[in-house]
Amino acid sequence: MLQTELSPEQIQTTKPYRQWDMSDAEYDRFTALIGHLPTFTEVGLASGMWSEHCAYKYSKPVLRQFWTKNENVLMGPGEGAGVIRIGDGLAVVFKAESHNHPSAVEPYEGAATGVGGIIRDIFSIGAKPIAILDSLRFGELTDPRTRQLLDQIVAGIAGYGNAIGIPTVGGETAFDNAYARNPLVNAMCVGIMREDQLQKGRAAGIGNAILYVGAKTGRDGINGASFASGTFSDTEDADRAAVQVGDPFMEKLLTDACLKVTNEHQDALVGMQDMGAAGLVSSSAEMAAKADSGMALNLDLVPQREPDMTPFEIMLSESQERMLLCIAEGHEQEIIDIFAGYGLDAVVIGRVTPGHAYQLTHHGATVCDIPVSALTTDAPVYHQQSTMPVRLIAPADDFQPVITDMNAAWIELMNQPTMASKASLYQRYDAQVQTNTVVLPGSDAAVLRIKGTKRALALTTDSNGRYIYLDPYQGGAMTVAEAARNLVASGATPLGITDCLNYGDSTKPEVFFELEESAKGMTAATKVFNTPVISGNVSLYNETNGTPIYPTPMVGMVGLIEDCSTITTQEFKQADDLVYVVGQTRPDFNGSEIQKMITGSIGGRLAPIDLHVEKAHHDLVLAAIRTHLVTAAHDLSEGGLLAALAEMGLPKYIGAELQVDIPTSWLFAETPGRFLITVRPEHQAAFDDIMGDSARLLGRTVAAPQFTIQAPNRTFTTTIAALEKSWEDGIPCRMK
Repeated sequence: MLQTELSPEQIQTTKPYRQWDMSDAEYDRFTALIGHLPTFTEVGLASGMWSEHCAYKYSKPVLRQFWTKNENVLMGPGEGAGVIRIGDGLAVVFKAESHNHPSAVEPYEGAATGVGGIIRDIFSIGAKPIAILDSLRFGELTDPRTRQLLDQIVAGIAGYGNAIGIPTVGGETAFDNAYARNPLVNAMCVGIMREDQLQKGRAAGIGNAILYVGAKTGRDGINGASFASGTFSDTEDADRAAVQVGDPFMEKLLTDACLKVTNEHQDALVGMQDMGAAGLVSSSAEMAAKADSGMALNLDLVPQREPDMTPFEIMLSESQERMLLCIAEGHEQEIIDIFAGYGLDAVVIGRVTPGHAYQLTHHGATVCDIPVSALTTDAPVYHQQSTMPVRLIAPADDFQPVITDMNAAWIELMNQPTMASKASLYQRYDAQVQTNTVVLPGSDAAVLRIKGTKRALALTTDSNGRYIYLDPYQGGAMTVAEAARNLVASGATPLGITDCLNYGDSTKPEVFFELEESAKGMTAATKVFNTPVISGNVSLYNETNGTPIYPTPMVGMVGLIEDCSTITTQEFKQADDLVYVVGQTRPDFNGSEIQKMITGSIGGRLAPIDLHVEKAHHDLVLAAIRTHLVTAAHDLSEGGLLAALAEMGLPKYIGAELQVDIPTSWLFAETPGRFLITVRPEHQAAFDDIMGDSARLLGRTVAAPQFTIQAPNRTFTTTIAALEKSWEDGIPCRMK
């Protein structure tokens, strides 16, 4: 609830900033930095800019550990999105963002505006957005509120992406009671551009114009950055006014207009940035900070759709579909005319000034006059204490499933919501608009061709909070490894990652331990796979009544396929292909889907992942794919070998006859670093030469729609029809 504006002295006494998650110590720090008692506007701006969502004040020491550069990175963290060169003067641009808190309160608009915001991050760099992916976490579908959240969040993603004309091509959705009150909604956008059209969010050059473009400012989403930096409680109502409302049709116009400026008016464009978290203040202050400039804005000139808005409201509104541009002096009308051609507001609201002051006027009065750095580089950074959670000091014993009926267990596993078909969800998305999508949702990775070339991009999102919960370091490494496996199975070389780091309240030492250790594991893996972190987002305080979610870092990864003729998908292609498993299977069940299904919970400690062995497997699989030896490939992850086998056979009703030398229960193990691959018989010798002892022949595909598995302790046969019914019914039946 916003208050009437108070005098600086009243603020000092009544401390309204506490409602915006600014502490007394931070108020005192800010007062010392600016040299006077702050005005209502000034302290409001600080509350937004010093929130975790903008300042990363608790996570910055962790983020600095990430490996962010290699030979192909053109631009890493710090701008709207990261950029990696892909050859021929082209670059791929991508970033992920979370919209967890807004989606928990207003699921449709929260999810929709999450998509809108990440799209703006991409075209602010000068790239054309070509794909959207998501990563979603929900509670169990036995809960009516969870069913509503799932329905409305998917509707919001579909409603925005479909309307704006950007395909939603991939993602992942999982279910666990840990997310019952705090769903995770992570959206990723990917764009493509020419290297020479790269833009940065800078406001440089004294006298240059600050141009506000796009939708008018309203009272939606005011101080949403502070809202996103708080927790939920049953004793307090969530602030629905902190959730924005989106308009995808306006965003389409804004996208086209901004790309026209980028492509055709580079001499006029100095810098461009999305008005995202903390709205106008974050975009303007950050643009000035990056150029070491000053800035003066006249708030009377800001286009407003509601009467009598205060400076606090104008500056901290998170109304959607807005951008801030820095335009070279003398070129203002040229750029204004472009936006007018799209029916969009474009107004000069200020100028770049000498020095380093950030000055705002409203109705002729100065309402803010502080150093730019007081909002940006001088924000506090906290070095948190880290304590290992008790559950990790004395973990539960390793879980080993005892399964008497393999048929029943396999069929039941495929019905679990995390394992079940997501077609009822992704069929609501338009995955083929723009006509670049080569591999649709449902395979290991989405694949989009790069027009005018013979190459393609493979895209995936992956996370597994259960693994991080049991072992933050190993789980962090395994998350990156699984994303890389998904791309390799599609025939792509992994290039780099973006992330969304979703955790509880990191001021708690045990939560900070999870954040810190998982980041270390992720960093180790990115170095081995040569996939630097080029962008990302942190979402903390995902907890209700003091109970946090599972620590859940999401990895969005992009890979390059040099020749579209080597694009590989997971479904079996024909009978009589040879079926191989790459990698050794161990009895790794802790944190697994079979453990959750049998016991209703997870426990134990993860076995260490050997990243170098996994990387060797990636290289071998890619070599086989690129020599056209592989007809189908699928990574082995949740649900183990049997889950992968079912997913490969179901699309074309092609079965398999396999012989394995492990106990049948191990067929549900989730040992990392493995692939299931098919090869034509005539290519067996060439495939064996490449793979050596890293691959083991299990059997062959068959025309009969069933799977027969012969193991040392038993033989069993399961029909594809039974698996398909269970798999397809998993989510729709629960939604009813």
